[in-house]
Formats: sequence, C-alpha cells, structure tokens
Amino acid sequence: MVVVGLVLIALGALAIVCGVFASEIQGGQLQFLGQDIGPVALFLIGVGSAVAIWWGLWILKSGSKRSWARRKEQKRLEELSEKLDAVEAERRMNVDDQEDRDRPSL
Repeated sequence: MVVVGLVLIALGALAIVCGVFASEIQGGQLQFLGQDIGPVALFLIGVGSAVAIWWGLWILKSGSKRSWARRKEQKRLEELSEKLDAVEAERRMNVDDQEDRDRPSL
C-alpha cells in the first residue's frame, strides 16, 4: 500500500511539473508535452493530478498506520511468547524437582 501511495504521489507531481514547465502556447494553441490540448483539458489534468496526490497521501497514511499496528501486534505477541516460554521452562524445572523428591532413594 505504501508503494502504491508513493507511485500515485510521484505521478501526480510529475503531471503538475510537466504542466507548469512543459506547456507552451504556439499560435493560439496550448501544447502539453507536444500535444495540442485545450485549456479545459489542461485544467482537468491539474485536477486529476491533485486528486492522484491526495489519494496517494491517503493510501500512504492508511498503509503506514496498518503496518505500524501490525508491527506493534507482532512485538506484543513476541513478548507474550517469551513470557510463556519462561513460565513453561520454570514449570518443567518444578516438575523435575518434584519427581526427584518422589523417587525412593537407596
């Protein structure tokens, strides 16, 4: 999700930069990257770029939040697993000690 967000942001920013720096007016016609387009089309390219950037930021934010929660949960599970292993080892030691006391000695 994070990668998709970054790609959308990059594409939107690229379209805006191309619109600002690569647009020309020649003979009353607007050219965007060598193609003749109208002013409305250039406006729609700008709106589409802004929406792509906004959507990319939203996807980036939600993907980061989800991965952060997943890492937090994984860390909590690892801590619980370590505690369980320690308790299990202590229980085994107690059982072994109890068995040694219950055995008859010669």
